[in-house]
Amino acid sequence: MPKKVGATKRISTQIVPVVGMTESVEAELLSIMRKLGIVRSESYNKLGSISQWGLDWKKAYPEVRSFRTPDSLGLPSKLMEWTVSDVAKAITASQAACIDAVTRKIYKRFPGKENQKTRKELCKQLKSLIFLENPLLHRLVRKEFQRGHSWVKNQIVYQQGGYKCKRLSRNTYQLELAGLRRGKRNRIVVRSNRKIKGQIRLIYNQILQRFEIHFLVDHGTVEIPSERRSVGVDKGYTEAFYDSEGQAHGKGLGKVTTKKSDRICAKNRNRGKLWALHRKLEKLDPAKPAEKLE
Repeated sequence: MPKKVGATKRISTQIVPVVGMTESVEAELLSIMRKLGIVRSESYNKLGSISQWGLDWKKAYPEVRSFRTPDSLGLPSKLMEWTVSDVAKAITASQAACIDAVTRKIYKRFPGKENQKTRKELCKQLKSLIFLENPLLHRLVRKEFQRGHSWVKNQIVYQQGGYKCKRLSRNTYQLELAGLRRGKRNRIVVRSNRKIKGQIRLIYNQILQRFEIHFLVDHGTVEIPSERRSVGVDKGYTEAFYDSEGQAHGKGLGKVTTKKSDRICAKNRNRGKLWALHRKLEKLDPAKPAEKLE
């Protein structure tokens, strides 16, 4: 496959905790999450099959709304639309990843300039459901594409128009989120080192038992040169990697790993001693010596 040339964005996901909200707001947000979980599950069932290949996420909401209306769940139309669009984008990304993997296999199966027309024709067929008529493409897509299902019911997707962000102090912001009732917003306080903007995802972390805001941060672009050299890497223990030019990357990894391993080993050893002592004392029944004395 030809190498990608140009500029690519440097984007990361930042997670900030919610540090303040009332009980009524918490109850309403959890209720919205459960209702949107139904929407997310049904959207995956409807849009996640091969028959929806080449899906346009902008046209996904009317298709889902044909069998599931917002009024049936007591949801605002916008909250449901943002969730359906999020599901459609995830399915579109999964299809794009499948096309990329199949394209690589096509280039590997038909190498050289003499097979250029064949590769071009096969890659063109991948863009629509025409590939189902080609046994080779059909088999490759079925192998790479995994049909999606969702049991997620702990998150809400908000676009920029669904919330307002107000700065309270240096690292504290107040978000006013769209709720179930029109004109009434749910206020929450988050701790963040930057102002929140763009699409956000409110998630209830069931492990940490807290609410979190997930949003994307743009760090600019990185230029990808057309001519790039190949570098071999070898994974090690003392350092993370050693490249083919003799340069070490991630020095000190071995010391950190050994320190953590020794700490876990010592903790488990002490835990084993406590368990052995517990079993030993469990066998000693003080009632038996009392019976013997009688």
